[in-house]
Amino acid sequence: MTEYLPIALFIVLAVFVGVIPVVLAKIVSVSKPSKAKLAPFECGFPADGSIRIPFDIRYYLVALLFILFDLETAFLFPWAVSLDILSWSGFWIMMVFLSVLTVGFVFEWKHGALDWK
Repeated sequence: MTEYLPIALFIVLAVFVGVIPVVLAKIVSVSKPSKAKLAPFECGFPADGSIRIPFDIRYYLVALLFILFDLETAFLFPWAVSLDILSWSGFWIMMVFLSVLTVGFVFEWKHGALDWK
């Protein structure tokens, strides 16, 4: 049972850090709702019309590009930490990986995927 004590303490600490500030803010804060405060408001403009307007495909394209280059960064950190173990072969494999990503980046750039219109 003592093996589970650190896990139990971690759960209690997580609940304390996550829940207590929310409950404390609800108790301490002053709430004066009005019609203007409760109205939907997004991106500096009042919400007009239906919310069922289709998104432009560029939003999805930017999201995919973000995921692609975020994944690149996720692979770079472990590689950098273990580079002394990987030696030159690991270095050149990562250079191939980065060159493939660079070619993809240049392709997207030339086709205007990064131009926000």
